Amino acid sequence: MASDISLSSATRSNLLSLQRTTDLIGRTQDRLSTGKKVNSAIDDALSFFTARGLSDRASDLTTIKSNIENGISVLTQTTDALTSVEDVLKQMKAVASSARATAATDTETRQTLAKQYETLRSQIDSLVADSSFNGVNLLKGPAQGTEETLTVKFSEQDKATSDERRLEIVGKASDSTSMSVSSVASTDWNATTGVVTTIDAEIDKIDSALKTVRSRAQEYGVNASMLQIRNEFTSNLINTLESGAANLVNADLNQESANMLSLQTRQQLGSIALSIAQQSEQSILRLF
Repeated sequence: MASDISLSSATRSNLLSLQRTTDLIGRTQDRLSTGKKVNSAIDDALSFFTARGLSDRASDLTTIKSNIENGISVLTQTTDALTSVEDVLKQMKAVASSARATAATDTETRQTLAKQYETLRSQIDSLVADSSFNGVNLLKGPAQGTEETLTVKFSEQDKATSDERRLEIVGKASDSTSMSVSSVASTDWNATTGVVTTIDAEIDKIDSALKTVRSRAQEYGVNASMLQIRNEFTSNLINTLESGAANLVNADLNQESANMLSLQTRQQLGSIALSIAQQSEQSILRLF
């Protein structure tokens, strides 16, 4: 029966050292190939699961950030539309003022101006109808449907229903009818008497609509600015979370490269030491 092979203390010590070095080289190669020093819970359970929690929250906040950016775009589109509506109202006021200054007997000019006024009024409704972004229109009037509400959440938590965790913006109808800007027929300004009073009433309505449009544009602009601040905060928070997760699991490639060179040198020296130990044992055997 063959007997077990017995290794000397020096040989056994060198073999164990080589095995440890080989294991360390394998681990370092994994770190260099993946860029991480913690690839699983086996490597470091605390760092692994802590980093995963930070990364998961960063991922949730990325979705929140997308919703905030969508809200900013909706409000930007809304304020741009209100600015255009304001420009149209100013033109309507100019046309009405021209009609008021036209001689009462010049019915043809007044009729032409009334047509221009009505064309401009219809443009308000067209602008309102087109002021939609991603299916949300905060300005549409009864002709386009019911008023809409834009809700933007600031937190990834399910309980984020309080006012400080979200922004809720209720749409306000801003079409010509909702702002009491009346329709004018081409013959409405043709009369030789009472036309000035009629036109003055229209100018008063336009002035009121201008105040309304400016007030709403300011309100939506303030909300857009607040969302922009929140968007920047969320971006910074995501970067902080991702950096924190990376610090826990990412490897220092420069350090790992240096470790690899050191371990390879150690492996070579270990092989030499093992060879010397075996040669010493063979020298002793020759004595017998």
